[in-house]
Parts: sequence; C-alpha cells; structure tokens
Amino acid sequence: MKSLGLIDVGYKHYNLDDCWAEKNRSADGLLVPDPVKFPSGLNNFTSQLHSLGLNAGIYSDSGWFTCAGYPGSFQHEVSDAMQFVGWGFNYLKYDNCAIPYDDIIRQGMVGKFQRMADAITEVQKSTGGPPMIFSLCQWGWNQVWLWGKQFGQSWRVTGDIAANWNSLAEIIDFTSFITSSTDFYGHNDMDMLQLGNGGLTFEESKSHFTAWALMKSPLLIGTNVSAITSDILSILKNEEIIAINQDPVVGTSISPFRWGINPNFVSNSSFPAQYWSGQSENGTVFMLLNTQNQPAEMFFNLTESPWIRAGRQYSVRDLWTHTDNGTAVRNFTTTLPAHGVAALLLKDAGDEPAGLFPCAVLEQCTDQNGTHVGT
Repeated sequence: MKSLGLIDVGYKHYNLDDCWAEKNRSADGLLVPDPVKFPSGLNNFTSQLHSLGLNAGIYSDSGWFTCAGYPGSFQHEVSDAMQFVGWGFNYLKYDNCAIPYDDIIRQGMVGKFQRMADAITEVQKSTGGPPMIFSLCQWGWNQVWLWGKQFGQSWRVTGDIAANWNSLAEIIDFTSFITSSTDFYGHNDMDMLQLGNGGLTFEESKSHFTAWALMKSPLLIGTNVSAITSDILSILKNEEIIAINQDPVVGTSISPFRWGINPNFVSNSSFPAQYWSGQSENGTVFMLLNTQNQPAEMFFNLTESPWIRAGRQYSVRDLWTHTDNGTAVRNFTTTLPAHGVAALLLKDAGDEPAGLFPCAVLEQCTDQNGTHVGT
C-alpha cells in the first residue's frame, strides 16, 4: 500500500477480516490469535502497520461464532474489546452470524449491537484512549440506517457484495432511498470495493468507485493489492473523487434528483437511479450513471438539482478526465458508454447570458403582471 501510493491518497486503515483467530478461546476465555498467521503476535503486527502510517482494524461477531466458525464476542464483549485495544486496533467490524436463542439473548437487533457499543465505551473510559471505530455488519436488517448512528460510525445496508454489475446495481438502487442517513457522524456502508476482483469492465469499475465515493460509503479495498493492475490502481487513486468522499465541510451523500429510466422514487434493482447531485466544499457534485447495457445520451436541466441556482451559469469540472470543460447554461448533455459514469463538479460562474427565455423550468413561470409564460 505504501509503495503503490495508496496511503498517500488517504487509505489509512488496514483491516483484518474473519479467520484471524484460533478456533477456541483460551482456558480463561480470551481470544487467541492464530500463531501460524501471526507468529510474532498481533501487537507486533499492529506496530508494523503504525510505523507505515496505517491504523489497524479487526473483526468479530455479535453471536456465538463468526460467520466462518471462529469465536464470536457474545457474552465476552468487554474482555474482547479490551483485547482489541490492547493489541493496538482502533477499528472493529462486527458481524451478525450465530445469533443466540431468544430466551438467552432477550434482545432485538438494536440491543444485540448495543452490547458491544457499551463495551467499547467502557474500555475507552478505563484506558483513557479514544474509542474504537465501530462498523456494524448486520446486512441492513431492522432498518439499521435509522439507529446505527447511535452506536457506530458505519453500518452495512445490504448483504454481501459480488464482483459483477448486477450486484452493484442492486446495492446502488437500495441505497438510493436512504442517502439522508449518511453524514459526518455515520455512513451507509455499501460493502467492500470489488475493483480488481474480475467480473467488472473498466467502465463498470469507474462507476463502482464513483458511486461508493460520492455516496460517502467507506472505501475499503477488497482485492490483492500486490497483484493490482495499473488501470485499477488509477481508479482507486483518483484524488478528485476521493476529495469528495473525504470532504471536510460537507458530510452528506449525493442523492438522486431524477431516476431516469424509472419513474422517480421507484425501485429497480437492475436499473437504479441515473441522475444524482449533492453539495461539496467546492461546488455542486453530479453523478450521471448510465445503467443501460448500451451507450446512452444523458441530459438534465441544471435546476433539477436542488443545489443549483436559477439564472446562473456554472463552470464544469470533469473529475475523471481532470479537465475544465467550459460553462453549462441551464442544461448539460453527455454520452456515456454502457454502465459508464460521469462525475462532475459545477461551480457558480455568474449570471447566465441575457436574452434567454425567462425560466428554465416552464411550470408556474409567471410574469410580475400575472401572465403565465410557461405551463
């Protein structure tokens, strides 16, 4: 990650997932790292990461076992959290497998994840250090986007992702209806990036990265970076896209302003919303997503986005070509390849030219004398 320049552009966490531990706890109930995978122990492992400028993340489960059958943290929340912090981890991905019987847990989904959230708080108070970042991985059950922010900083919103367009489209479609849940305090987690895992074209890989970044999902690389190709690396290192994801002023996600193929606010897991916008520190961000299986022209009126002012013109920055592409007046048109994307940053460039029709949107367009000049 360091030699490839990934740390320099903002990838600051290195996270272990499932299967890092032994299958059984110690006699005193503690988790035991796999000595084959970590012969020098986890403290040495995290120390090496910290020396590279990386934070360290670890994985556990809210049930009896992890999804791969290793010890879960149920009824061991405080001791496990203490071990994680003691080993030098500051991020915890917390899964949802092996749920205890109702007459044992006597909690709903909220209470099950609150157990570890409370343990993290208890450990933070006892150690005096910062609390771990808590990433809830319960696959969107029980409307987690409504309550996950009480306990953690991110929450998975769907089941596991796959490296194919159908999976990406389904996740984008689902998340398009809950974008308002994301802000500085918590994020819809659309699952790990699949770039480099095969199954996606170059254009689909760009669309994948753009949607995840601009919707402010955590950007977790899920491929073997030692075998990464230069084209995939160029996508992951797009600093203009990453800057929107990491915006220090605006923490909210882009949202659809027009669905395109479908009527607005209608779910379609094969053809999700196509026209998106949102605020950023430096202007209004647009994502145009061609969900069709062939090239398509994409057109929109600027004021369809709630963040654009009527009567103004806007400079256009292409966040993929890294070029300034002139000025947009009232509308914008481009042609995109199948499953392709455009990511644009529009900045106010002053009043629009004189002599145009009085209103860009005809509905209710009215002269001060009361004459309707539109529809």
